Amino acid sequence: MDDKSFQALIDALVRELEAPAAATAGAAPSAPTRPAAAPGTAAPGTAAPNRPASAAPGAAATAPAQPAAAASRAHNAPPAERAAIELDLGDLGDQARRRSPGLRNAVDPEGLAALVASTSARLGGGRAGPRLRTRDYLVFRSDLAVSKDALGRDVDPALLEEFGLFAVQTRVEGGLDEYLLRPDLGRRLGEEAAKTIAERCVKKPDIQLCVGDGLSARAIEANLRKIFPVIRAGCEAAGLGMGTPFFIRRCRVGVMNDIGDLLEPRVLILLIGERPGLGRADSMSAYMAYRPRTGHTDADRDVICNIYDGGGTNPLEAGAYALRLAQKMIERGASGVKLRLQGE
Repeated sequence: MDDKSFQALIDALVRELEAPAAATAGAAPSAPTRPAAAPGTAAPGTAAPNRPASAAPGAAATAPAQPAAAASRAHNAPPAERAAIELDLGDLGDQARRRSPGLRNAVDPEGLAALVASTSARLGGGRAGPRLRTRDYLVFRSDLAVSKDALGRDVDPALLEEFGLFAVQTRVEGGLDEYLLRPDLGRRLGEEAAKTIAERCVKKPDIQLCVGDGLSARAIEANLRKIFPVIRAGCEAAGLGMGTPFFIRRCRVGVMNDIGDLLEPRVLILLIGERPGLGRADSMSAYMAYRPRTGHTDADRDVICNIYDGGGTNPLEAGAYALRLAQKMIERGASGVKLRLQGE
């Protein structure tokens, strides 16, 4: 809403609030004037009024105007007048509007627009007094809802079925709260999960591909259909044996160690949802390790992060790069810091 429409809204509300007071001030007395009573006493034939001490004798007692009533009258105003004060925030998902600077009278408008367009950070939102503008506040709330939804929901079972992924779970059994508060449990496979993996998976493959929900189910749903076929086709083209892929619920990166102890792959690739940001829930990572086993830390792993379309690492490119990196790990017998020390 522009300044002119905003001012029209204020003027309409002020008129509504002033109308009752003006009508009261101009009204004629409805009863004869009584003789003034002595201080502290009531006029003859009347009860003592319940009036503040500061009120002048004979002053009319009027109820304050109610904002709700004023708003109702404004809503029922003629269409021409109502159109001038209608609130219209537009589509909050419109990227052009979301990325437009909200500062009024900027010293360098073109420079501000270029700065806002160069980053996903929230710059130049503007304010109304000490508060966020309504539009920016609603955009913030909608983006926060996207992040909470990604964290709280499960990956669509139809997607797992599409790629033939059976599902196991870590030692997290208390739901989302336990998963968030006990990351150590998300790094270990449950007993039933370990048994299922041992029974259903190929042992000692060249490449073992696993998928974990991590902190964003949305990231898996947004990227798996693109990156999975690239890795599978790359293994076939390179002559590398691919193990039996599967899905891990309530997954943390450290679960790679337990999987490595069970299956002993040469390289393990874990596709996992990253921690969602405001309005960004489709970012995925590919963690990789050469012969992962108990005792390994992040220093023994490599990661391809920010995998998503539209600003991140394209999932098709990420799949191809992951396979090349896996071949280098096998060639040099190392990953993580040890691989870097060899000149990679």
